[in-house]
Amino acid sequence: MNMKRFLVFSFLFLSAGAFAQDYDVNRAEDRLFTKLEELRSAENNEAKELANKEFKSDLAAVLEHKESFDHPFSLLSTVGFIDSKDKMVRIINWNVEQDDKTQRYYAFVQHFDKRKKELSVTELKEDVWGIKQPDEVVTADQWYGALYYKIIPVKKGSKTIYTVLGWDGNTTLSNIKLIDAMYINGRSVKFGSPIFKVGKETKKRMFYEHSEKVTMTLQYESGRDRIMMDHLSPETPTMKGYYSFYVPDLSYDAFVFEDKKWVLKEDVIGVNNRPRDEKIEVLTKDPKTGKLVKRKIDNTWQDPSNPGAPAGGNEHVAITPETQKKDEESKESNSNEPKVDKRDKRDPSESSIFGDMNKKKKKRRRRKRKN
Repeated sequence: MNMKRFLVFSFLFLSAGAFAQDYDVNRAEDRLFTKLEELRSAENNEAKELANKEFKSDLAAVLEHKESFDHPFSLLSTVGFIDSKDKMVRIINWNVEQDDKTQRYYAFVQHFDKRKKELSVTELKEDVWGIKQPDEVVTADQWYGALYYKIIPVKKGSKTIYTVLGWDGNTTLSNIKLIDAMYINGRSVKFGSPIFKVGKETKKRMFYEHSEKVTMTLQYESGRDRIMMDHLSPETPTMKGYYSFYVPDLSYDAFVFEDKKWVLKEDVIGVNNRPRDEKIEVLTKDPKTGKLVKRKIDNTWQDPSNPGAPAGGNEHVAITPETQKKDEESKESNSNEPKVDKRDKRDPSESSIFGDMNKKKKKRRRRKRKN
């Protein structure tokens, strides 16, 4: 009898172990895709709430498996999977637009504990009343709600602070771009840390409200270790303080990481090209497994005027119209040859019509001289 129990127990244990090892994250993604499609096709708040509840529940179960931590989830195109450069944190983030055009936000944070070799999952729960004090520390249960699109890990002593860039639809009149500081203690996720220095003040996060009619640039430049952004100003002086009427004024500011803080630098020069050492992350299909995998490729710009450029390069150098005009005038003044019409440089045998025309012109000149 004991032997039978032992065999049954062993069979169940081995089956459970095999199931855990063979967890099929691709099949789980297919199920999530179906749930997400139901959510995105829901027509009213009640249907959206029900569909979102089912999608969120299934997603939470999938995220508990370690196989999900680096899976691209490319089918879930309306859900953000944002990874930190140190491969320790992933934020899974999505929004659900309500009937009145306001937004509701949902998120999970996956964190891999190197010391314990464990993966923890924390749900961020939006406080529908929003953040009470802009400079307070926010817990996972008091989250203000946003869509994050970039995670930047920085060191503050022995602690890693994950600087996050995000967007909030706010109202029908204005949107918000934000920079926040997320940190993790065990399984506890919190937002807000005094690492943003603006003049003599130190702040825990930064909010930038602007008109819904425009887009504000807020992006991280890794090669220069700075967060670039549009400087916002009111459309007219009378609108000062009414942030629904703030727009980019074509100047730029930046937060530069110095002495363990993000220090605001005003009126910096913006560039529209990526640093040469930055790599681009793309999704490609593995020819052996057929699965989508993430791959980094170089983003080195090749100067086409460089004689050593690969095929496709040339010696053409772009110049302004003013420079071109100066070059042409310089060539004319330095040339000893008289200015001639391009037709005069043709080979007379190239076309008989030009030869005939020149003969007629010479005859006319001779007649004028005689007269």
